Amino acid sequence: MSKTYSSNYLNGIFMLLIIFLGSCSSVPKTEKVTVSGRQILVNGSPYLIKGICYHPVPKGSEKRDLGNLTQDIAIMEEAGINTIRIYEPIDDVVVLDQLKTAGIKVIIGFGYNQKGFYDIRSGSFIDYVNKYKDHDAILFWELGNEYNYHPEWFNGDVKNWYYAMDNAAELIHKNDLSHPVATAHGELPDSLALSLSKNIDVWGMNVYRFDDPSAIFSEWSAISPKPMYLSEAGGDSYMTITKDGYEAGNNQKAQADANTSILNAVFNNTDICSGVTLFSFTDGWWKAGNPETQDPGGWAPNSTGVPYDGTPNEEFWGMVDIDRKKKETFYEIKKIYTGLTHPKRK
Repeated sequence: MSKTYSSNYLNGIFMLLIIFLGSCSSVPKTEKVTVSGRQILVNGSPYLIKGICYHPVPKGSEKRDLGNLTQDIAIMEEAGINTIRIYEPIDDVVVLDQLKTAGIKVIIGFGYNQKGFYDIRSGSFIDYVNKYKDHDAILFWELGNEYNYHPEWFNGDVKNWYYAMDNAAELIHKNDLSHPVATAHGELPDSLALSLSKNIDVWGMNVYRFDDPSAIFSEWSAISPKPMYLSEAGGDSYMTITKDGYEAGNNQKAQADANTSILNAVFNNTDICSGVTLFSFTDGWWKAGNPETQDPGGWAPNSTGVPYDGTPNEEFWGMVDIDRKKKETFYEIKKIYTGLTHPKRK
């Protein structure tokens, strides 16, 4: 038996359909991060990285622990931090949601051999990309951390790393059209690194040139048109020797002065540099000795440029100490980060 619908009934259905479709179109879409020239763009607007390296390890441990995340986010928000750089993926959507709510984006680092935990060697990194590529906390993906200093990890030939890195970047591009791919390179990449890394969109550089990295920006400009940022830079709060007017021993002023100078150099060159993830958020007692105590010493490649003593005291790099007490450098970082708005372009 057929039915004849009135025009009022049909008009009502039509209006409901319009309302439904309108409500669907208002649902926020995943943010898109792209590169254009030397700029990193989020939804088409320039993005300036006001960042910190984040790898919190509690006293007595050697493993990352995010148990203080809520407190840490509050400290980051006060300091004006908009980006954290992590050295291994965060496989927890609740954590990513918390960072997103705070307006903090994440640079997700993938290692080469992390015993199969979302690493490049096993290929499982792409599972993480596909799992989280629609999450708005993600700024971009980053492959490796200054592996160019460690050819011994790649059968004595650093080219093996560059091949693996570039292949991984190509695979990410095939699976995720909404985020660039970066690497964190130790210092300025040479012609070999650049020639074998065509699929890298953004170059992070771990740079320790005392308290003034300014020269690297013109050096980069001369060899590449791509975006770059300082994936590590900064000073520690322990002086092994008395030098340049800074007394030996715990010395927060030396760290504060060095970080102020470094940050000023970065943000005076935003026509080339897209920002910095300063090293680091908290002191790491696990790096140089007994993880139950804070010990001077440690070692890092190409680190003779650490201000001001030329020595990387690996357990003293935090802008806060391991108990989250703010050091002098925190207030200098806050002053600079909160005073910035958008990239300056010449």
